[in-house]
Amino acid sequence: MSMSFERTQSVAIIGGGPGGYEAALAAAQLGAEVTVVERAGIGGSAVITDVVPSKTLIATADAAVAIAGASDLGVQLFAKGTEGKPLKPEIAINLRAVNRRLLSLARQQSDDMRAALVEAGVRIVSGHGRLEGENAVVVSTGPGGTDFDRIEADTLVISVGASPRQLPSARPDGVRILTWTQLYDMTDLPEHLIVVGSGVTGAEFAGAYMNLGSKVTLVSSRDQVLPGEDADAATVLEKVFKRGGMTVLSKSRAEKVENVGDGVVVTLSDGRRIEGSHCLMAVGAVPNTKDIGLEQAGIQMTDSGYIQVNRVARTSVPNIYAAGDCTTFVPLASVASMQGRTAVFHALGDVVIPLEPRRITSNIFTAPEIATIGWQEKDIQEGRINGMVHKLPLAANPRAKMMGIKDGFVKLIAREGSGTVIGGVIVGPRASELIYPIAIAVERRLTVDQVSRVFAVYPSLSSSITDAARAMHLVDNKIIGG
Repeated sequence: MSMSFERTQSVAIIGGGPGGYEAALAAAQLGAEVTVVERAGIGGSAVITDVVPSKTLIATADAAVAIAGASDLGVQLFAKGTEGKPLKPEIAINLRAVNRRLLSLARQQSDDMRAALVEAGVRIVSGHGRLEGENAVVVSTGPGGTDFDRIEADTLVISVGASPRQLPSARPDGVRILTWTQLYDMTDLPEHLIVVGSGVTGAEFAGAYMNLGSKVTLVSSRDQVLPGEDADAATVLEKVFKRGGMTVLSKSRAEKVENVGDGVVVTLSDGRRIEGSHCLMAVGAVPNTKDIGLEQAGIQMTDSGYIQVNRVARTSVPNIYAAGDCTTFVPLASVASMQGRTAVFHALGDVVIPLEPRRITSNIFTAPEIATIGWQEKDIQEGRINGMVHKLPLAANPRAKMMGIKDGFVKLIAREGSGTVIGGVIVGPRASELIYPIAIAVERRLTVDQVSRVFAVYPSLSSSITDAARAMHLVDNKIIGG
């Protein structure tokens, strides 16, 4: 249902990624006149070069692991040799076909999103957009930026995203030294991939290429992979990585990366040299906010170029909003989408609920996956909140036993006294799906007793959530488990 305005409101959006896309749909739904400026394709880097292709690659790696591990369940692959004797076949990965499929899926997703915008009546302008004051966007549309289109609007939304951070001593060349956007040009599986950076992106790709069959070395400047994440989850993942044959170099900083023709050499700060066939640089991202007129429009930014936004995605300029990885908020596609919607609801006077970082669900697509919501165990340990923690190993779950799952756990975090669920961590297959009931509990402030009374299917992985909740039963306003 569209809202009624004294006159039709206009909204111009720079960037057609998850934030810009959702902002455009929401604005069109509310009856505004909407224009989206996008230079690469609707869906932005999230769909075209980042989230969609990387998670498709990871799904392929998961399939390879499932086939390789099927013999543990009594499912055996064999082929007959010349004398009728069984041969043990090897699993082969056709990387050219894998990459062709994932880029095709990404393009398909982008096309579907473009069609949804067109159907909603959104005008799409291809080109590079920049602000001109507080109420206009100028788009260079011609070859070499020769033609210009000026779009005036009441409300502006900036959702220009971020790009892989590049180090002067390790310049990506797209051949041997790669960013995560350049991986999909490879036609053969890298013989030895050195991954520099053990954050989410580095860990995801290191695990995926290990499971596809590459030799992998992960260079981590910290004590453990996934610094800042749940320590128990990082421990499980590191154990899985090492068991799979990955070399994890902790407390090791890469000083220099060189393409030596037939491979790469990574020099560490302590002088060690690591030789490999390819190197993936996963050392963070830089917001795409340079030279697009933000400072001139009076928008407050951080020293590193991120746009300062509040909980309704508003910048320091009242009619200009920002969403996604270019902002100071959490860099997740789901958050960008929510910011885009929230910005438009606020600008056009619809009901708006400010974003609460503690209610954001995130997932790391390693194998096993790591899903997180709300307050964490380290918050309790560091005295930020009074809470109790209960952790159940997934291997004790009957469905996990049937599926041959050995690694992972469910961790519930509840407030002391009330027993309200305030956080959780799940490590296991499809943790991204399993975290949802805990996210609902956090969002709706359910207690552990209320969660424990929900029927879970027997046998199911989700029953570990009710088991953990039951173990934290409240007696006399005190959690007896934990």
